[in-house]
Amino acid sequence: MARVCEICGKGSVKANNITRRGKAKKEGGVGRHITKVSGRRQKPNLKKVKAIIDGSPKRIKVCTQCLKSGKVNRAY
Repeated sequence: MARVCEICGKGSVKANNITRRGKAKKEGGVGRHITKVSGRRQKPNLKKVKAIIDGSPKRIKVCTQCLKSGKVNRAY
């Protein structure tokens, strides 16, 4: 799969984009109303890094949380 972290398996998530109109009640309006709900994808923040896997450097896709937590041994 293309957009998946090769360390933790984090991938795309399905979510909704909600469109509202109207003025909020606390601002003096009658309230916000939903007019449209459309689907969208939330994609993980992936980086291509050169990491040491099985003793040799390879280029893999890794999410930034795995990079920050130190789960990846980078090959510089």
